Order: sequence, then structure tokens, then C-alpha cells
Amino acid sequence: MGFEIRPLKEILVRPAIPAELARLPELAYNLLWTWEPTIRRLFQRLDPDLWQASKENPVWMLANIPQEGLEEAARDPRFLALYRRACERFDAYMNRPPLDNDLLVAYFSMEFGLALCMPMYSGGLGLLAGDLLKAASDLGLNVIGVGLLYQKGYLKQVLNPDGWQTERLTDNDFYTLPVQPVLTPEGEELRVQVELPTGLTHVKVWEQRVGRTRLILLDTNIPENTIPENRDITDQLYGGDEHTRIRQEIVLGVGGLRALRAMGLRPTVYHMNEGHSAFLALERIRLLMKERGLSFREAFLASRANNVFTTHTSVPAGIDLFDTGLMYEYFQGYCEECGIPFDDLLALGRMNPANHRERFSMAIAALSTSSYRNAVSRLHREVSQQMWSGLWPGLPVWEVPISHVTNGVHLPTWLSPELCSLYDQYLQPDWRERYTDPEIWEMVDDIPDTELWEVHRTQKRRLVEYVRARVRAAALERRASSAELRRLSEVLDPNVFTIGFARRFAAYKRAGLIFQDFDRLKRILNHPQMPVQLVIAGKAHPRDHDGKQLIHDIIRKSRDPEVAKRIVFVEDYDIEVARMMVQGVDLWLNNPRRGQEACGTSGMKAGINGVLNLSVLDGWYDEAYELSGGWAIGHREPYSPEQDVEHARELYSLLENEIVPLFYERREDGVPEEWMRRVKTSIKNLSPRFNATRMLQDYLGQFYEPAHRAYKQIREDNFESVRRRALWLDKVEQAWEQVRIVEVGCVDSRAVVSGRPIPLRVVLELGPLTPDDVRVEAVVGRVNADGVLEDTEVVVMRLVEQEGSRVTFAREFVPHQTGRLGYAVRVSPNHVEDPLTRPCRYPVKWG
Repeated sequence: MGFEIRPLKEILVRPAIPAELARLPELAYNLLWTWEPTIRRLFQRLDPDLWQASKENPVWMLANIPQEGLEEAARDPRFLALYRRACERFDAYMNRPPLDNDLLVAYFSMEFGLALCMPMYSGGLGLLAGDLLKAASDLGLNVIGVGLLYQKGYLKQVLNPDGWQTERLTDNDFYTLPVQPVLTPEGEELRVQVELPTGLTHVKVWEQRVGRTRLILLDTNIPENTIPENRDITDQLYGGDEHTRIRQEIVLGVGGLRALRAMGLRPTVYHMNEGHSAFLALERIRLLMKERGLSFREAFLASRANNVFTTHTSVPAGIDLFDTGLMYEYFQGYCEECGIPFDDLLALGRMNPANHRERFSMAIAALSTSSYRNAVSRLHREVSQQMWSGLWPGLPVWEVPISHVTNGVHLPTWLSPELCSLYDQYLQPDWRERYTDPEIWEMVDDIPDTELWEVHRTQKRRLVEYVRARVRAAALERRASSAELRRLSEVLDPNVFTIGFARRFAAYKRAGLIFQDFDRLKRILNHPQMPVQLVIAGKAHPRDHDGKQLIHDIIRKSRDPEVAKRIVFVEDYDIEVARMMVQGVDLWLNNPRRGQEACGTSGMKAGINGVLNLSVLDGWYDEAYELSGGWAIGHREPYSPEQDVEHARELYSLLENEIVPLFYERREDGVPEEWMRRVKTSIKNLSPRFNATRMLQDYLGQFYEPAHRAYKQIREDNFESVRRRALWLDKVEQAWEQVRIVEVGCVDSRAVVSGRPIPLRVVLELGPLTPDDVRVEAVVGRVNADGVLEDTEVVVMRLVEQEGSRVTFAREFVPHQTGRLGYAVRVSPNHVEDPLTRPCRYPVKWG
């Protein structure tokens, strides 16, 4: 490589913004334009070609638009009128009153999907995080996001001529993205430092405005980091080896907290979106020890009180695990500073602390250090309770303290502009502010079928045009033949029934299910009166050979001359492709192995746009099916391998005999009346329930407000309550082996009659503990064929007698069931100040 000239200093030259358009940069640097249509239309109108070339990035546009283009816009009366409306909309939104509370939530996530021009996401986890920040802005809830600013973001999928996925990474120029450096009061760019075995790592702090919400992004690719291992920490999302991953997660958790503090921010609630940021909890403990003089246990209890953890994983393979040696390399110094044995730290991330071969789990660490834990759908809660039941060995699975908040999507981001215009005509004028209210959506029935159908046809035509242009551009890049280019210019027909399938190509999502009987699929696609077409998109992980093989197989089949115009694979699935598909197809297909899809939000995005769902009853759809107007594959039985064949047959049968004929059943005016009835059902029922605002309101009521209150009380009593609790825990741990259930008494089972009280009685030996130190409960329920209690009810028993360390608890129970009932008695620690959020390894004795 020859001589390279490197700049002594960099300068950034931008066009001069005319005074008439002085607020364009302010509008460009706030992502409100991703969901506020007037502001979005303003930048589209400014230069439509640059808008597309920039990947919908107004900051890049303003850095690259010719000066004469700005001058011309400043002289255009129509553009100026649009500009004034955009500024008015911006000001009206930004000046809405916030929620009246002093709560501040710090929301930590490895990825955020907010805009097409910000490739800082790989899939649903990031898009969910982005939608949550937008919903927080809409609500006026004080949330600040914390993530990493990746130099290369996530991979760009490129298909070679044979249909194999390859990956390409492109560098992001942060100075042409809607992010800005955070400045100190002295006007210097803010830096924080994180200690790593490779040396002190410097982290630059950036800020992104998301409406009224802020997102803090951390960047290690700066000149101060002369060691490549440190500089490249934020190089790529989910890239590198386990050293890179642990460094990323330390920078996210530890560096993120330090950045917030350097900005003068003191969150009252910390929310970990997946386990990637669990090291945040360790840093909070260290700071409380240092600043408040607490012991490790006291600091652990104090910090746990306002930590919230959301798990998005249904299988152990999705969890980050770190070897003991790696943890020692990165956290030996932490243990020395905190004065704790290294094994005590490892115990926070192990299912079995005594198993010294077990690796450190970031999910278990997050579960251990949080008081509030949730799955992301009702079914996922059951899966998670089973998956993590080993952390609460004395509790039945249904009592494992993991609740659920079903995910939701940000309606203003994902609804098509045509639908929004239609709603402006037929719904209440304030529907955009009240879309969580089911009554608002009842007025969908007032929309004429002809108008709603025409809107969908418009969206579908746009999808077809978009897909043709996109696949043709990709083919040109790989120098496809002229025959191939002609074929791609003719793929899809806007009048043909269209199925969409877009997922990450992981094995459990079963992307190949519809191709299982290819001959039968061909007959469905080529039906002479009722043809069908497929639009497919999705990426495989770079190291997932099976996923890449599946993509290759699908592309090979799509090139079969019999179906070449009926199947299309859209390369490089991203926000734009997703938006086009969920708005433009007729049916959204989702067929994972049941119990392995934590939630899934693409079907929600389709459903709110009037696209009907055909799905396995997994994730969100297990809750939504009866409301959705769509169809189900299979039933609510656990997954077994035999279901692959059964579900494929059921899928074909539903398409052939019910779904496709219903779509083609038309009135004289060409409208599919029964289909439109289902479309309205989907819109009416899904829109108010499966949106991100409802999701955030659930988080607020179930977790944020209780966590905020708990930590506020701890601070107000100067941490005396956690000091008392730590002493109490020491006492309980030392005395627990002496606690015994001496006797359990009940009436003769032959004398029990439904509706009459049954006296229950238990005698305990407590040793040095007092009756206030324990909680005594009877668990009563029906005895099943396996001799196990089910349909249980928990009855809290009361102290009735005490003689030294021997105590008697009793309570009457009134059975309303008949048949074979049983009961068991349990004793567990009960501290009067504990909100019963049940820490991991919660001790329970049964009798």
C-alpha cells in the first residue's frame, strides 16, 4: 500500500441554511420525523432523490444538498407553507405536558431500531426497544435509553449469483447521522472511562433525540483508544469473539451508568432489556458501597429494589454465557475492590452456585439482581417460569416470580399513511392520541368497505413496485443476465393473493414449512382462478450454516420456471422492507415451533394494517388469535417433531379450502366482503391492545412506579432499611436449618363437606427465629392422576399459640370444589419490609 495522507485536523462543512428554513437542522436531528407525517413529508419534498439515496436520513440530506436546492426551497411558497406546518406540529408535540411524576427510567439495550438510516439493530429486540422509546415520548414518560453506537452496525445481506447469503459491513459516518456528541458544561465532548484487562478504555458519549425522549449511545472508536481491542469494542453489533462480547456488555452496563452520572442524571428505575446489560447491576452495587458506605449485601439489596429485567429468550441457546476464566480476567479487580470472594460474584450468574464448572449466565445475573422480572407474552411467561424454575427450587413453577408484559408496536411508526388519512376521516379527531382506547376503534365499522379495500390495493401496488425495483437493483449489482432482469421486472401481480413471510432464518422459525411439499405449493400458487404469490425476506446469522442453506434452498425453488413470478425473496431485510411488507401483503404467515417464539411483533404490525394473520399459537398470537380475524395452525399443544409434517398439511389445507377462496369471493363491485369483515375485526381488536403505548403503561403500573417508590423509601431513610434487612438475612441464613415443621393437623377427611370450613393447623420449631420472621401457608388444590396438586389456592395461616421456640399457626379453609382435594404446608422467610418480590434461591420448607 502506497503513501497515505491523513488529515492533521478534520472540519465539517455544511450548506448554509437560509434564514427562512433555519429550523431544518433542529427537525432533522430529532427522530420525530420517523412517525410525524408532516415533518417526514417536508424532507421528502425537499429533495425526493436525496431522501431515497440517504436511506431516509435528513441530516445526510442537509450535508449533501446543493446550496441552490436550499435557496430554491426557501423561495417556494408551497414548501414554505409545509415547513411552517411541520414546525407547528413539532412545537405542539414537544410542548405537550409530561406525566406528572419525578420518575426517571434508564432503559439499557444492546440494540435500538429507530430509523432506516440507523442500522443499530438486528431484529425484533432492537425494534421493540425503539418502539418503546417512541411510546415513552408520546406518553411524556421520562425514559432515557442507553445503548452502543456501532461503527458498522449490523450486517448487510448480499446474495451471490447462486443464492447463498454473504455479508457486507459498511462504516457509519456519525457526523451525517441524526446523533450529536454530548458536551460538558465547558463545551468539551463528554468522555467516560471503563477499566478493562486491555487497559483503560475511553468512551465517547453521543445523544439521539427521539421526540421528547433521549437515547445515549456509547462509542469506543475514538483516537484516545490506541489499543485496537479497546477501540473496536463498538465496531459491530454481535460481532467478534467472547472477549469482544464481554467488553461490549461491560461498556454498555458499566460505561452506560457512568455516562448517565457524568451527565448529571440519576435514574430512579433501571430497566435491563435482555441480559446484555446485567453488569450495570454490579456497577450500581460498587457505587453504593463506595458512596454510601454499604456492605456488598446491603448495596445488592438496595440496587435490586429498582432494577427491572425483561427476558426475550425462550431457549437456553439464546443466553450469553462466559467461562469462569474469562470472568476472572475481567472481574478479579472488581471483587478485590468490593471485598468479596470471586465465587460470590459467580453465584449471581449461576443456576447452581456450587457447580464450579457452570458458566456465568448474563440472564441469571439479571434475574438475580432484579426485583421485577417479566417475559414478553403470556405464553412466554409460562416458558420462562419453567426455564428458570431452578433459581427458585422451593416454589412450584406457576409461582416462579416472573410476570409478563406482552410486547406492542408503535402505531404511528407502522401504520400506512393511507390508513391514517382514512382514520382522520372516520375516527374521532383525536384518535392519534387515544389509540389505546377500544371505543375509538369501534368506528372502523363505519368505514365503507370500498374505501378500505382501495387503500389496501394502493398499499399492495406500492409493495409490488418496491419489490420489483429492489430485487432488480440487487440483481444488477451481481451482474445478472438480461433474461433474469426481465423476469425480476415482472415478478408479482398486484391483483394476486399475496402471502408475506419475513423472519430471522433460525431453525425454530421453520421458514421452509410452506415448501415442504413443493408440488402441492406449486398447484396453490398456479391455481387458474385463484392464484397465490409469496414475498419472503430475512437474514441468517453469519455463522448459521443451516439458516444460510435454507435461504439458498428457497431461492433455488423461487427460480423454478413454473413459479418464478410467484415467489420472490427480498434481499437485506430491514425496517423499510418490513414496513412495505406488513402494509402491502394480504396474509402474514408465522409458523415457529410453539413455545420458542417469545412474542413476535411483525404479525402485530401486519394486523394493525388490516393484514390477516395465519400463525401457530405462539408468542403474542396465543393471546390474540380469537380477536384477530385470522387463522391458526395447530392447537395449544407442546411442540413435537411430528408437527412439522402435520402443520405443513394443515397450512396447505387452510390455504386451499378456506383462506384463498375467501379472498377471491367478491361482490359485484369487486370487494371481498367477508374478507373485509375480518380485516375490520383485525384492525378494531389488535390496534388498541397490541401497541407500544399500552405496553409501556403496563410497565409503568406493574414495575416502574413500584420500583420508583421502593427506592425512594430506601433513600429517604438513608438506607437504614436495607441495613436492617441485611442483618435479618444473616440471621435467617444462620438459623434456617433449625426451622422444622413438627406437626400438621386437619380434620378427618371423611368429615369434609363442600362449603363448610376446614380447620388447618401446623406446629413449627423456629429455633432463634420469631413468628414474624416466617410466612406459613397452606396450599390447597385438586389432586390429579399423578398425585400432584393442581388448581391450587394459597391460604396464609395465622399465629395462634407460642411456647418458647415452638409455635402454632392455624387457619380455616372453605372448599368450594368437590372431589379429591389435597393440601400441603410450607414455611418461608417473611421480612416485614420485603415487597414479596422473592429473590433467587428463596428458601422454602414443605410439610
